[in-house]
Amino acid sequence: MTASKPEPTDVSPENARNLLIDLVSISSPSGEERKAAERLVEFFTANGREAWIDEVGNVRAPADDAVLLTSHVDTVPGEIPVEVRPADADDLESEVASEEGEDVLWGRGSVDATGPLAAMAVAAVRTGVSFVGVVGEETNSRGARHLAVDREEPDAVVNGEPSGATGITLGYRGFLAGTYVATSESGHTSRPEPNAIQHAIDWWTAVEDAFADDEYHPVFERVTAKPVDVDGGSSEDGLSVETTLDVQLRIPPTLTAEAVRETAEAELEIGTVSWAEPIPPVMESPRTEVARAFRAAIREQDADPRLLRKTGTSDMNIYAGSWDCPMATYGPGNSDLDHAPNERLSLSEFDRSISVLESVAADLRGDTQ
Repeated sequence: MTASKPEPTDVSPENARNLLIDLVSISSPSGEERKAAERLVEFFTANGREAWIDEVGNVRAPADDAVLLTSHVDTVPGEIPVEVRPADADDLESEVASEEGEDVLWGRGSVDATGPLAAMAVAAVRTGVSFVGVVGEETNSRGARHLAVDREEPDAVVNGEPSGATGITLGYRGFLAGTYVATSESGHTSRPEPNAIQHAIDWWTAVEDAFADDEYHPVFERVTAKPVDVDGGSSEDGLSVETTLDVQLRIPPTLTAEAVRETAEAELEIGTVSWAEPIPPVMESPRTEVARAFRAAIREQDADPRLLRKTGTSDMNIYAGSWDCPMATYGPGNSDLDHAPNERLSLSEFDRSISVLESVAADLRGDTQ
């Protein structure tokens, strides 16, 4: 619960960009977020805000809970030299920049999601609303899971992920991960009986076929089944064949994780599957006060708002499963560059996104501008 509501504090455009560049320059793959978290705490305290790192590594900066601005501190692994360079023809073609020559920041996390994270930190200070930078979103969402049970429900939530300066993300598919394990007796490869590797292949082929009827629907509305890792072969003692298959299934809002799991298990004849805790799908109404505030803020920028549904999963799914308040996801950056080797962000788009977030926060606080 927030004990105080700090006054809004000005942050110059130069300091806002410096925060972004500093955070992108700090390597922060999942599990190694501490230095980036400390930079965020430094930013808030330098601007008169109370901030700290909690027991799981989240950066907490509580204030006015009319809206909670939150994004993730961690990135996927991969080094991209951090530099600011003028936009070129490739940037224009990729819709990274709107005009040739504008400044573009290259670096891991510039899009997913350090750009949204820095924009939210600046907007939170400028408007006096609550902020949390969470950890582990790229792996198990441990920061968001902890936050959802450790603090009171805010009045509204804006989650930070790249949507572009004019995009408002209202929907994400859910996520179900499982590990299939099978063992069979070893034998000569000329024998016709299937081994554990074939059992794994047969099961996964059956699972894919079970969801194949959805292929004529939009991706957001169907189950996507993907194997992500496989390990198989003779055991160390040579007496058996062992196989482990890691799989992921994306869940549309029309289905539950339980229903998808039951369909997958119905195809299981040999072997076992252990399932991780699922993340439910989410689809927010475009008529909530949060969505309305974003549409108005984007139009203030002389732009047309776009309502988006994403085929992946985000921490908004976690919050929607725990809190009964309106929410949306927003942030600068082209999501096609998520995790990409050419990840980069237009700094002018970063600036515009801060302005949008400021307007949304002021609107939800009931401020007049």
